[in-house]
Amino acid sequence: SRFKFKGRDMLFGIMISTLFLPQVVLNVPQYLMYNSFGWVNSPFYLPLWVPTLFATETYFVYQLVQFMRSIPHDLDEAAAIDGCGPVKILYKIIAPMLSPSLVACGLFQFMWSCNDYMGPLLYVQTPSKYPMSIFVKLSMDADSGFNWNRILALSLISIIPQLVVFFCAQDAFIDGISAGAVKG
Repeated sequence: SRFKFKGRDMLFGIMISTLFLPQVVLNVPQYLMYNSFGWVNSPFYLPLWVPTLFATETYFVYQLVQFMRSIPHDLDEAAAIDGCGPVKILYKIIAPMLSPSLVACGLFQFMWSCNDYMGPLLYVQTPSKYPMSIFVKLSMDADSGFNWNRILALSLISIIPQLVVFFCAQDAFIDGISAGAVKG
């Protein structure tokens, strides 16, 4: 979003158009790719956390681009006059200003991956290795009725990591979400 180059708007349009692709369209190619890597049913849950580590969702790229567009170009010009190159401008000027938005992206990705239901069903083939999100669902048996005490306890245990991470990064998350809002 900071550099002008030929085809920039077209590439941005193509990237935004991928938001319209549902995840189920990508499941078969991703499964084939992870299976060729040997990641399916790996003991380290590689297909679940490696893509989330890099925040490969188009939504996050869009959020960061929009946030970077709100940063004035005068800061870049002032840093260039002071002798900074493009990499140093990115590292010293823009990256610290992006930290609230990066924290917001990280929290969204963490919450989405903790609540992911389809990914573990595809990539984890051993039921004893399922994460909590699936274990809570599997503990509900429609035939014999629900043991609500157990289900509520499992639900509480499964959201504790999300609550801890959210409360640790709450201030930066609120700054990242409200960064584009009009202040009065």
